[in-house]
Amino acid sequence: MSKRILLVEDEPGLALTLTDRLIAEGYTVESARDGDTGLQRATNENFDLILLDVMLPRKNGFDVCRDLRQRGVQTPVIMLTARGQVVDKVVGLKLGADDYVTKPFEMMELLARIEAMLRRTPAAVPASSEVYQFGAVRVDFRKAEVWYEDKAVELSAREFQLLRYFIEHRGNTISRDELLNEVWGYNAMPSTRTVDVHIAWLRQKLETNPRHPQYILTIHGLGYKFVG
Repeated sequence: MSKRILLVEDEPGLALTLTDRLIAEGYTVESARDGDTGLQRATNENFDLILLDVMLPRKNGFDVCRDLRQRGVQTPVIMLTARGQVVDKVVGLKLGADDYVTKPFEMMELLARIEAMLRRTPAAVPASSEVYQFGAVRVDFRKAEVWYEDKAVELSAREFQLLRYFIEHRGNTISRDELLNEVWGYNAMPSTRTVDVHIAWLRQKLETNPRHPQYILTIHGLGYKFVG
């Protein structure tokens, strides 16, 4: 069965080009031309991946991504943006996007990103348990929910995937390259601090003292280790 992709893009030429190429690659493509429609379709229908433009009429891509995650929709999101500034990319990731591609992009690069995202399979629940607890933190894998001292913690899809990978490999020293490959699903440029940024966010949300973490430890020169 072909994978379903929702393309939220208001530029007719680009939407047509992307749709034709994706269909040629064997995907099923549905389209939305504005943010409100994209949000409704992504919320009410099942898709394997969402290609989401940032500059959209009625509701921009950042707001769509944020609202999707707040509604509990965990469908992978690749943002398409004409903005090249690092701050915009960070905002997109922080709001729950899984990846971003800056326009103008090479079609082969986008296809590779899509392929890598869809190739990821949900990891097995650790110790055959649906709930894992460490300190004051409780993680419900089935519901994709995290609680800190009985208060719900908002994690982006990527933050949750990263936390899950740490828990499943607790006690192991894990390099940034491994995290990029296994959690992000592709080889990001070594110059990016993507992993460090996401770990900093996790520490802010889950550690009692983020500056002196108790659970997500830095192993200098090697990577990170989760102990819990």
